[in-house]
Amino acid sequence: QLQLVESGGGLVQPGGSLRLSCASSGFTLDYNNIAWFRQAPGKEREGASCISAHSDTTKYADSVKGRFTISRENANNGVYLQMNNLKPEDTAVYYCAATSYGSSWCSVFIEYHYWGQGTQVTVSS
Repeated sequence: QLQLVESGGGLVQPGGSLRLSCASSGFTLDYNNIAWFRQAPGKEREGASCISAHSDTTKYADSVKGRFTISRENANNGVYLQMNNLKPEDTAVYYCAATSYGSSWCSVFIEYHYWGQGTQVTVSS
């Protein structure tokens, strides 16, 4: 069974940076599309970014575009979310998710079968 584990969350000041990591337990992520979702208290879950399996095509929500970068490092079998110029409104639990298939494109508006446990990101002075 594919299991995802996130890490890298924490407390950071506005304008600071964090790098989140997503790794699988026991299985490769090479043939899955990966997305980062986030959910703040009292708000709907939001798809922040995704990356495809076969061409590393990426997409970003308007709220994070220009500040966040998603990447895949095949040698480490990991997917990362570099978060720069963080704002208080970025505070949320961030989840890594994977599709049950891979493609040359990605979307956060489709079903993701596998989910991690989440990692807390808090942006505050």
